[in-house]
This record gives sequence, structure tokens and C-alpha cells, in this order.
Amino acid sequence: MSETLSPPGPSRADDDRAALLDAFLTLRTRAEADSFLTDLCTPAEVRAFAERWAVARLLDQGGRSYREIACEAGASPTTVVRVARFLKEMPHQGYRLVLDRLNPKH
Repeated sequence: MSETLSPPGPSRADDDRAALLDAFLTLRTRAEADSFLTDLCTPAEVRAFAERWAVARLLDQGGRSYREIACEAGASPTTVVRVARFLKEMPHQGYRLVLDRLNPKH
């Protein structure tokens, strides 16, 4: 007797991710966002996020080599390459969305 497999539904991880995104959307001020990140993440995780964001901003400005960006942002060359790939090639375009919203005349 064979069972018919139905397509998997949303996983617990998907539900948790959606709930986290909803939580971010409730934040109204920089202080609220800082408090939430401080509770949610370790200091090292927050530093890693800030480092990637610095790399994304420097890449967007142009005019610097990956090595210069790594040095200025205090990031590894691997991080610079990864952020550059997400900024330019990946379909998510989250970096691009936020960079354009923060600098609409770009």
C-alpha cells in the first residue's frame, strides 16, 4: 500500500521567521530597534550585522577596492565578497532596497 505524499506546508522555522519579521515591523524608533537587537542578539552578532551593513554602504559608494573596504569596515575580504555578491547578484535585493530608501537620489 503506497501513501500519497502531500506537499509540505510551512515549517516551524518558516513560521518563526515570519513572526520575527512581524516583530521587526513593530519597531518605531532607533531606540526601540536597539533595545530589541540587544535582547535578541549577542554583542558579536550585532557587530557582525553592523559590519556587513558598513560593507554594503561602502560598496554602494564605489571608488574603493575590496581590500580597502575590508580595511575600512574592519571586515574580512570574504565578508566583502559575500556582501558584494548579495548586493549585485542575488535575487533578494534586501541591501539594495534599504540603500535606495536611505539614499533616494542614488
